[in-house]
Amino acid sequence: MRFFEIILLLILSLLSIFWKPLARRIQSQWILYALGVILILQLLLEGYRWQLLPAYFLSLVLALRIQFTAAAPTFRWSVLYVLRGIGLLVVLVVVWALPAVLPVFDLPEPGGAYEVGTDTVYVITKRDEAITDDPKDTRRMVLKIWYPADSIAADIKRDTYLDPVSRAGFATKYGLPASTLNYLDYVKTYAYPKVAVAQGSFPVLLFSHGYGSKATGYYALLSEVASQGYIVINMNHTYESLGSAFPDGEAAYFNYAYQQQIAADQMQTITPIQEAFEGKLDFEQRHPIVRDAVQEYFENDIQNRWVVDMQSILDLLPEWNTEGFLKGSMRLDQLGVFGHSVGGGAAGKLALTDDRIKAGANLDGIQWGTKIDTVFQKPFLYLSADWPAEHEDLNSHIYNKKSTDYYYEPKILTTGHPNFMDIPFMIPVASLTGSGSIDPELAMEITTKLVAGFFDKHLKNEESVNIEALKTKYELLELEVFKGDRAE
Repeated sequence: MRFFEIILLLILSLLSIFWKPLARRIQSQWILYALGVILILQLLLEGYRWQLLPAYFLSLVLALRIQFTAAAPTFRWSVLYVLRGIGLLVVLVVVWALPAVLPVFDLPEPGGAYEVGTDTVYVITKRDEAITDDPKDTRRMVLKIWYPADSIAADIKRDTYLDPVSRAGFATKYGLPASTLNYLDYVKTYAYPKVAVAQGSFPVLLFSHGYGSKATGYYALLSEVASQGYIVINMNHTYESLGSAFPDGEAAYFNYAYQQQIAADQMQTITPIQEAFEGKLDFEQRHPIVRDAVQEYFENDIQNRWVVDMQSILDLLPEWNTEGFLKGSMRLDQLGVFGHSVGGGAAGKLALTDDRIKAGANLDGIQWGTKIDTVFQKPFLYLSADWPAEHEDLNSHIYNKKSTDYYYEPKILTTGHPNFMDIPFMIPVASLTGSGSIDPELAMEITTKLVAGFFDKHLKNEESVNIEALKTKYELLELEVFKGDRAE
């Protein structure tokens, strides 16, 4: 929470309990003046947000009581007195809980040598749109580009946290009005729209988001990576992210009907996996069961579709490097890919099948499909959250055959699946989000050190980078490194 929010809530809490004893020592109007000043300062300097409505209402009730109720002691034990006390406690819990659970949060400040610029690109492909019912629809995407920028003038406005369509899609997912997320306007980002790309040229990374997530809900991760000297193309897989805002004003949201259609009858695929892990089968006995399932599960088709999305963008990069705001800024011989969750598996698929990609990373995603039968021919990083022991570790089978080059397998202890997104900052209650008990900033710091270090070593070819040294720096990091025949 912000400074004046905390001051306001503290004063309201104290006045709710102690205003009568205080009024016997200080004139009531001075208490009211103090409360009014704090309330005005909070509204003027930090701004109204709906999460503080209970606090504003309590301010009004307290002001009326202080103004019109005698300050003489009226204490006596009674059922009514106890009920009033319980009611006050409930009110104070609500007053504190709403702004604490949905705070105006702080994003980590990028630590790289560059400022971070952003821009959006609208792409119309020649492919049919598989998700909608209209046979005339073609696949369209709106991408966000994160890139290194030189020093930023003081009057340049920062990027707003999440566009309105992504906010609306997020609110719809949880059955809330879109206006619920208007308070995100107060979140300070470290990205600047449409500023010039920094002088020089930079490696290019494609990033693929989680299924049914906010495509641009990775500000902490992508701002940091871009600040380290990378152009990051933030994919937004239309109808499978929470929202895409097209230039003509049209919005495309997550298609829940399509999800239900493709996910129907999938338990018959998942059940053998669950039974294999719950039983007493060893790794070798489970392996053929997992092998069959990972190629039949519906997320395999999603990842295949997303791979084609990313290949469509790879096809456009030579043109973008000759005209437009990225002209001359991209090193097209240094292309990488990474992603989170389903997008992490899609990133692995692209790294496996497309020779233009020189290195890839998967942040806690299952890579469905044929990887279980083959080997990466390039450096790869698979970063895992700290899943419980009963979790079905499919990637232990899928990535059993690792890489002919470097293969990194880190795990960040006490993390959960959402710790690679902004969610732990946005809703800092682990029990609500599934995040781990780790401090969100520490989790993000370790993640970005791993991701940027991996690409520094294997795209930028910086020989001095020692990824294994991160094990000694962070107690919560486990890391294994496997070296294939091609690894030096």
